[in-house]
Amino acid sequence: MPTARLALASDLPSLLALFAESEVSRAAESPAHAERIWQETLAQSGTYVFVSDDSNRIVATCMLITAPNLLRGGRRHGILENVVTHPNFQGRGHGRAVVEAALAQAWASDCYHVMMQSGRKDPRVHSFYQRLGFVPGLRVAYVVKRPEASIKP
Repeated sequence: MPTARLALASDLPSLLALFAESEVSRAAESPAHAERIWQETLAQSGTYVFVSDDSNRIVATCMLITAPNLLRGGRRHGILENVVTHPNFQGRGHGRAVVEAALAQAWASDCYHVMMQSGRKDPRVHSFYQRLGFVPGLRVAYVVKRPEASIKP
């Protein structure tokens, strides 16, 4: 059974390789830019990146972001992002391992819930999240994207 662990600073090259081989959004372009983002991510209080390894390479990851909250009795918000499993390792428990580790961390951090969104059309993706306890339709997600004119080249 695959396991998950917190990501290390040295995991960046393996994470970037995972993103390059998976059906995810474009990763940060230059190595220096990616390194700056990675260091900021690791230093961010309440942010956790979990990974699952196979043969000394990362094959799955997800990020949990927790934030303080004045409502809900002061219990934190949890947001799950960047859930990625290498296509050749899907269905082997690696994705489950990182998401379950993130949920365990969220509950240990006193989150009252964990939200996540998926833009994937594949029903298997949605079944995966539902098997892990995520319930669709409890909330409505709205997304606003940054206007193209304000994006830096």
